[in-house]
Amino acid sequence: KLEGLKTIAVTTNGINLTRLLPRLKEAGLNAINISLDTLVPAKFEFIVRRKGTNLSFKATVLILAGTSCLLYLQVNCVVMRGFNEDEVLDFVDFTKDLPLDVRFIEYMPFDG
Repeated sequence: KLEGLKTIAVTTNGINLTRLLPRLKEAGLNAINISLDTLVPAKFEFIVRRKGTNLSFKATVLILAGTSCLLYLQVNCVVMRGFNEDEVLDFVDFTKDLPLDVRFIEYMPFDG
């Protein structure tokens, strides 16, 4: 409720989003960035180092289907050679008719 504040956003992999979304919406959340680097469940669990793929996809679908109060939804996908570059067209197909933006981000290793 700060004067001039127009956007409250969160970036998430979606694992806890289903549980937290009602409270976040009450707090004024109006933008979500979902970090989703793969649509393959086993790869997703490898990336986040924990079980929860179904919760993440469920949260994504919940946001898309039932949160008309959200002004903006974006999916961020870091493209990594040898890991998920073969999924770019799958992401396009998955999201082409959904009210969101997909941002493909180049993997930038910071190894010196």
